[in-house]
Amino acid sequence: MPTVEPPTLVYLIDASVYVFRAYHSQLPDMLDVERRPVHAVFGFARFLGDLLERTRPQRVAVAFDRRLATSYRNAIYPLYKANRAPAPPDLAVQFDYCRELCARLGLAVFVDAEFEADDLIGTLAGLMRAQGIPSAFITRDKDLAQLVRMGDLYWDFGTRGQMGYHEVERRFGVQPERFADYLALTGDASDNIPGVPGVGPKTAAALMRAFRSIDELYAGLARVSALGLRGGRELRDRLSEHREAVYLARRLTRIVCDMPLAVTAADLRPRIPDLAALDALYDRLCFGPVLRHQARRLAAALSGEPAARTSV
Repeated sequence: MPTVEPPTLVYLIDASVYVFRAYHSQLPDMLDVERRPVHAVFGFARFLGDLLERTRPQRVAVAFDRRLATSYRNAIYPLYKANRAPAPPDLAVQFDYCRELCARLGLAVFVDAEFEADDLIGTLAGLMRAQGIPSAFITRDKDLAQLVRMGDLYWDFGTRGQMGYHEVERRFGVQPERFADYLALTGDASDNIPGVPGVGPKTAAALMRAFRSIDELYAGLARVSALGLRGGRELRDRLSEHREAVYLARRLTRIVCDMPLAVTAADLRPRIPDLAALDALYDRLCFGPVLRHQARRLAAALSGEPAARTSV
Protein backbone atom coordinates (compact mmCIF):
# COMPACT_ATOMS: atom_id res chain seq x y z
CA MET A 1 0.00 0.00 0.00
CA PRO A 2 1.65 3.29 -1.06
CA THR A 3 2.17 5.94 1.56
CA VAL A 4 -0.30 8.83 1.37
CA GLU A 5 1.49 12.17 1.22
CA PRO A 6 1.04 15.01 3.69
CA PRO A 7 -1.87 17.34 2.94
CA THR A 8 0.44 20.26 2.13
CA LEU A 9 0.55 19.11 -1.49
CA VAL A 10 -1.78 20.61 -4.06
CA TYR A 11 -3.62 17.82 -5.86
CA LEU A 12 -3.85 18.53 -9.60
CA ILE A 13 -6.28 16.10 -11.22
CA ASP A 14 -6.07 15.26 -14.92
CA ALA A 15 -9.79 14.58 -15.13
CA SER A 16 -10.25 13.58 -18.75
CA VAL A 17 -8.09 10.46 -18.57
CA TYR A 18 -10.17 9.16 -15.67
CA VAL A 19 -13.44 9.95 -17.43
CA PHE A 20 -12.22 7.95 -20.43
CA ARG A 21 -11.10 5.10 -18.21
CA ALA A 22 -14.51 5.00 -16.55
CA TYR A 23 -16.23 5.15 -19.94
CA HIS A 24 -14.35 2.10 -21.20
CA SER A 25 -14.33 0.09 -17.95
CA GLN A 26 -17.91 0.53 -16.70
CA LEU A 27 -20.85 -1.27 -18.26
CA PRO A 28 -22.97 1.23 -20.26
CA ASP A 29 -26.19 0.20 -18.54
CA MET A 30 -26.64 3.28 -16.34
CA LEU A 31 -29.04 5.86 -17.79
CA ASP A 32 -30.10 9.32 -16.66
CA VAL A 33 -33.70 10.55 -16.57
CA GLU A 34 -33.53 11.21 -20.33
CA ARG A 35 -32.30 7.64 -20.96
CA ARG A 36 -28.77 8.72 -21.84
CA PRO A 37 -25.73 6.71 -20.70
CA VAL A 38 -24.03 8.03 -17.56
CA HIS A 39 -21.72 5.14 -16.67
CA ALA A 40 -18.60 7.28 -17.17
CA VAL A 41 -19.98 9.87 -14.75
CA PHE A 42 -20.54 7.22 -12.09
CA GLY A 43 -17.07 5.74 -12.51
CA PHE A 44 -15.44 9.17 -12.43
CA ALA A 45 -17.47 10.15 -9.36
CA ARG A 46 -16.33 7.01 -7.53
CA PHE A 47 -12.69 7.70 -8.45
CA LEU A 48 -12.95 11.33 -7.37
CA GLY A 49 -14.78 10.63 -4.13
CA ASP A 50 -12.35 7.87 -3.17
CA LEU A 51 -9.37 10.14 -3.88
CA LEU A 52 -10.82 12.96 -1.79
CA GLU A 53 -11.71 10.66 1.10
CA ARG A 54 -8.31 9.05 1.13
CA THR A 55 -6.17 12.19 0.85
CA ARG A 56 -8.39 14.93 2.39
CA PRO A 57 -6.48 17.55 0.35
CA GLN A 58 -6.13 21.10 1.57
CA ARG A 59 -5.77 22.27 -2.02
CA VAL A 60 -7.10 20.64 -5.16
CA ALA A 61 -7.85 21.54 -8.78
CA VAL A 62 -9.53 19.53 -11.53
CA ALA A 63 -8.47 20.18 -15.14
CA PHE A 64 -10.48 19.06 -18.16
CA ASP A 65 -9.73 19.01 -21.88
CA ARG A 66 -12.24 20.92 -23.95
CA ARG A 67 -12.04 18.20 -26.62
CA LEU A 68 -12.22 20.70 -29.46
CA ALA A 69 -11.07 19.71 -32.94
CA THR A 70 -8.34 22.34 -32.83
CA SER A 71 -5.98 23.77 -30.23
CA TYR A 72 -2.84 25.79 -30.43
CA ARG A 73 -0.95 22.52 -31.04
CA ASN A 74 -3.19 21.74 -34.01
CA ALA A 75 -2.36 25.16 -35.42
CA ILE A 76 1.34 24.26 -35.18
CA TYR A 77 0.89 20.73 -36.53
CA PRO A 78 -2.51 19.91 -38.10
CA LEU A 79 -1.90 16.16 -37.76
CA TYR A 80 -1.61 16.42 -33.97
CA LYS A 81 -3.80 13.64 -32.50
CA ALA A 82 -5.28 13.06 -35.97
CA ASN A 83 -4.87 9.31 -35.41
CA ARG A 84 -7.50 9.29 -32.66
CA ALA A 85 -11.05 8.26 -33.39
CA PRO A 86 -13.71 10.86 -32.60
CA ALA A 87 -15.12 10.66 -29.09
CA PRO A 88 -18.35 8.64 -28.87
CA PRO A 89 -21.42 10.90 -29.16
CA ASP A 90 -22.72 9.98 -25.71
CA LEU A 91 -19.47 10.99 -24.05
CA ALA A 92 -19.83 14.77 -24.52
CA VAL A 93 -22.89 14.90 -22.25
CA GLN A 94 -21.07 12.82 -19.65
CA PHE A 95 -18.15 15.26 -19.64
CA ASP A 96 -20.63 18.08 -18.97
CA TYR A 97 -22.02 16.10 -16.06
CA CYS A 98 -18.51 15.45 -14.70
CA ARG A 99 -17.62 19.14 -14.72
CA GLU A 100 -20.89 19.93 -12.95
CA LEU A 101 -20.18 17.20 -10.41
CA CYS A 102 -16.78 18.70 -9.55
CA ALA A 103 -18.29 22.15 -9.07
CA ARG A 104 -21.06 20.77 -6.82
CA LEU A 105 -18.40 18.98 -4.77
CA GLY A 106 -16.77 22.34 -4.12
CA LEU A 107 -13.69 21.82 -6.28
CA ALA A 108 -11.94 24.39 -8.48
CA VAL A 109 -12.50 23.39 -12.12
CA PHE A 110 -10.32 24.53 -15.01
CA VAL A 111 -10.92 24.17 -18.76
CA ASP A 112 -9.66 26.22 -21.70
CA ALA A 113 -10.60 26.46 -25.36
CA GLU A 114 -7.02 26.74 -26.61
CA PHE A 115 -4.87 24.88 -24.10
CA GLU A 116 -5.08 21.30 -22.87
CA ALA A 117 -5.53 20.02 -19.34
CA ASP A 118 -1.78 19.28 -19.26
CA ASP A 119 -1.05 22.98 -19.79
CA LEU A 120 -3.52 24.04 -17.11
CA ILE A 121 -1.92 21.60 -14.69
CA GLY A 122 1.60 22.71 -15.62
CA THR A 123 0.68 26.35 -15.09
CA LEU A 124 -1.05 25.65 -11.77
CA ALA A 125 1.92 23.61 -10.60
CA GLY A 126 4.25 26.49 -11.44
CA LEU A 127 2.07 28.99 -9.61
CA MET A 128 1.89 26.78 -6.52
CA ARG A 129 5.63 26.03 -6.64
CA ALA A 130 6.29 29.76 -6.58
CA GLN A 131 4.26 29.83 -3.34
CA GLY A 132 6.30 26.98 -1.85
CA ILE A 133 3.69 24.27 -2.44
CA PRO A 134 4.66 21.00 -4.18
CA SER A 135 2.21 19.16 -6.42
CA ALA A 136 0.65 15.72 -6.66
CA PHE A 137 -0.15 15.05 -10.31
CA ILE A 138 -3.12 12.69 -10.42
CA THR A 139 -2.97 11.26 -13.92
CA ARG A 140 -2.41 8.28 -16.16
CA ASP A 141 -0.66 10.36 -18.84
CA LYS A 142 3.11 9.89 -18.99
CA ASP A 143 3.51 13.37 -20.52
CA LEU A 144 2.90 14.92 -17.10
CA ALA A 145 6.04 13.21 -15.78
CA GLN A 146 7.96 16.18 -17.22
CA LEU A 147 6.40 18.43 -14.55
CA VAL A 148 7.68 16.47 -11.55
CA ARG A 149 10.29 18.22 -9.41
CA MET A 150 11.79 17.36 -6.04
CA GLY A 151 8.97 17.07 -3.52
CA ASP A 152 6.33 16.45 -6.19
CA LEU A 153 4.44 13.25 -6.82
CA TYR A 154 3.15 11.53 -9.96
CA TRP A 155 0.25 9.29 -8.96
CA ASP A 156 -1.99 7.14 -11.12
CA PHE A 157 -4.54 6.77 -8.35
CA GLY A 158 -5.93 3.29 -7.95
CA THR A 159 -3.75 1.62 -10.58
CA ARG A 160 -0.02 2.03 -11.05
CA GLY A 161 1.02 3.65 -7.81
CA GLN A 162 3.22 6.65 -7.15
CA MET A 163 6.47 8.04 -8.48
CA GLY A 164 8.63 10.80 -7.09
CA TYR A 165 11.35 12.67 -8.95
CA HIS A 166 13.93 9.89 -8.88
CA GLU A 167 11.35 7.17 -9.61
CA VAL A 168 10.42 8.99 -12.82
CA GLU A 169 14.08 9.01 -13.82
CA ARG A 170 14.49 5.32 -12.99
CA ARG A 171 11.36 4.33 -14.89
CA PHE A 172 12.01 6.30 -18.08
CA GLY A 173 15.78 6.62 -17.94
CA VAL A 174 15.65 10.39 -18.17
CA GLN A 175 15.22 13.26 -15.71
CA PRO A 176 11.78 14.90 -15.72
CA GLU A 177 13.27 18.21 -16.91
CA ARG A 178 14.45 16.45 -20.09
CA PHE A 179 11.34 14.38 -20.66
CA ALA A 180 9.76 16.66 -23.29
CA ASP A 181 13.02 16.57 -25.28
CA TYR A 182 13.14 12.80 -24.87
CA LEU A 183 9.62 12.54 -26.33
CA ALA A 184 10.60 14.84 -29.20
CA LEU A 185 13.28 12.31 -30.14
CA THR A 186 11.22 9.14 -29.74
CA GLY A 187 7.95 10.61 -30.94
CA ASP A 188 4.64 9.96 -29.23
CA ALA A 189 2.37 7.61 -31.14
CA SER A 190 -0.62 8.34 -28.88
CA ASP A 191 -0.53 11.99 -30.00
CA ASN A 192 0.57 11.25 -33.59
CA ILE A 193 3.91 12.99 -33.09
CA PRO A 194 6.64 11.41 -35.24
CA GLY A 195 10.12 11.01 -33.82
CA VAL A 196 13.51 10.40 -35.36
CA PRO A 197 13.46 7.09 -37.28
CA GLY A 198 15.39 4.44 -35.40
CA VAL A 199 15.50 6.39 -32.13
CA GLY A 200 13.66 4.45 -29.47
CA PRO A 201 13.39 4.99 -25.70
CA LYS A 202 16.81 3.55 -24.86
CA THR A 203 18.66 5.61 -27.45
CA ALA A 204 16.75 8.77 -26.59
CA ALA A 205 17.43 8.27 -22.87
CA ALA A 206 21.14 7.75 -23.59
CA LEU A 207 21.23 10.96 -25.62
CA MET A 208 19.47 12.88 -22.84
CA ARG A 209 21.99 11.58 -20.33
CA ALA A 210 24.85 12.78 -22.53
CA PHE A 211 23.23 16.12 -23.39
CA ARG A 212 21.03 18.28 -21.16
CA SER A 213 18.64 19.23 -23.97
CA ILE A 214 18.14 18.89 -27.70
CA ASP A 215 19.66 22.36 -27.98
CA GLU A 216 22.87 21.04 -26.45
CA LEU A 217 22.56 17.88 -28.52
CA TYR A 218 22.45 19.75 -31.80
CA ALA A 219 25.18 22.14 -30.70
CA GLY A 220 27.41 19.11 -30.12
CA LEU A 221 26.08 16.75 -32.77
CA ALA A 222 29.58 15.73 -33.82
CA ARG A 223 30.01 14.06 -30.41
CA VAL A 224 27.15 11.61 -31.01
CA SER A 225 29.24 9.19 -33.03
CA ALA A 226 31.72 8.98 -30.13
CA LEU A 227 29.15 8.06 -27.44
CA GLY A 228 29.46 4.35 -28.01
CA LEU A 229 25.88 3.99 -29.19
CA ARG A 230 25.11 1.42 -31.83
CA GLY A 231 25.36 2.90 -35.31
CA GLY A 232 26.61 6.18 -33.90
CA ARG A 233 27.55 7.75 -37.23
CA GLU A 234 24.23 6.85 -38.84
CA LEU A 235 22.42 8.10 -35.72
CA ARG A 236 24.22 11.42 -35.99
CA ASP A 237 23.18 11.70 -39.63
CA ARG A 238 19.53 10.85 -38.88
CA LEU A 239 19.44 13.42 -36.10
CA SER A 240 20.85 16.02 -38.47
CA GLU A 241 18.36 15.12 -41.19
CA HIS A 242 15.37 15.34 -38.86
CA ARG A 243 16.44 18.40 -36.88
CA GLU A 244 13.49 20.54 -37.96
CA ALA A 245 11.02 17.76 -37.11
CA VAL A 246 12.58 17.32 -33.66
CA TYR A 247 12.21 20.99 -32.82
CA LEU A 248 8.63 20.94 -34.07
CA ALA A 249 7.94 17.87 -31.93
CA ARG A 250 9.31 19.58 -28.84
CA ARG A 251 6.84 22.44 -29.31
CA LEU A 252 4.13 19.77 -29.14
CA THR A 253 5.52 17.63 -26.32
CA ARG A 254 6.50 20.47 -24.00
CA ILE A 255 3.74 21.37 -21.54
CA VAL A 256 2.95 25.06 -21.29
CA CYS A 257 3.58 26.34 -17.76
CA ASP A 258 2.94 30.05 -18.19
CA MET A 259 -0.70 30.42 -19.12
CA PRO A 260 -2.19 33.75 -17.95
CA LEU A 261 -3.87 32.35 -14.84
CA ALA A 262 -4.22 34.44 -11.68
CA VAL A 263 -4.65 31.70 -9.08
CA THR A 264 -3.53 31.60 -5.46
CA ALA A 265 -3.34 28.69 -3.04
CA ALA A 266 -6.47 29.99 -1.33
CA ASP A 267 -8.40 29.67 -4.61
CA LEU A 268 -7.75 25.93 -4.59
CA ARG A 269 -9.06 25.17 -1.12
CA PRO A 270 -12.03 22.78 -1.44
CA ARG A 271 -15.37 24.20 -0.39
CA ILE A 272 -18.04 22.29 1.48
CA PRO A 273 -20.05 20.31 -1.10
CA ASP A 274 -23.45 21.69 -2.04
CA LEU A 275 -25.42 18.65 -0.91
CA ALA A 276 -28.79 19.90 -2.15
CA ALA A 277 -27.38 20.57 -5.61
CA LEU A 278 -25.60 17.22 -5.57
CA ASP A 279 -28.81 15.41 -4.64
CA ALA A 280 -30.58 17.15 -7.52
CA LEU A 281 -27.76 16.16 -9.88
CA TYR A 282 -27.81 12.56 -8.67
CA ASP A 283 -31.59 12.50 -9.12
CA ARG A 284 -31.11 13.50 -12.76
CA LEU A 285 -28.42 10.86 -13.12
CA CYS A 286 -30.58 8.23 -11.38
CA PHE A 287 -27.75 7.40 -8.97
CA GLY A 288 -28.44 5.57 -5.73
CA PRO A 289 -27.23 6.16 -2.18
CA VAL A 290 -23.52 5.29 -2.41
CA LEU A 291 -22.30 8.60 -3.82
CA ARG A 292 -24.73 10.58 -1.65
CA HIS A 293 -23.35 8.99 1.52
CA GLN A 294 -19.82 9.71 0.35
CA ALA A 295 -20.63 13.38 -0.38
CA ARG A 296 -22.01 13.76 3.14
CA ARG A 297 -18.87 12.28 4.63
CA LEU A 298 -16.78 14.73 2.61
CA ALA A 299 -18.96 17.64 3.68
CA ALA A 300 -18.77 16.57 7.32
CA ALA A 301 -14.98 16.30 7.16
CA LEU A 302 -14.67 19.82 5.74
CA SER A 303 -17.13 21.31 8.21
CA GLY A 304 -15.82 19.39 11.21
CA GLU A 305 -19.22 17.93 11.98
CA PRO A 306 -20.47 14.31 12.13
CA ALA A 307 -21.79 13.02 8.83
CA ALA A 308 -25.57 13.16 8.58
CA ARG A 309 -27.49 10.11 7.54
CA THR A 310 -28.80 10.09 4.00
CA SER A 311 -32.45 9.20 3.41
CA VAL A 312 -33.10 7.38 0.16
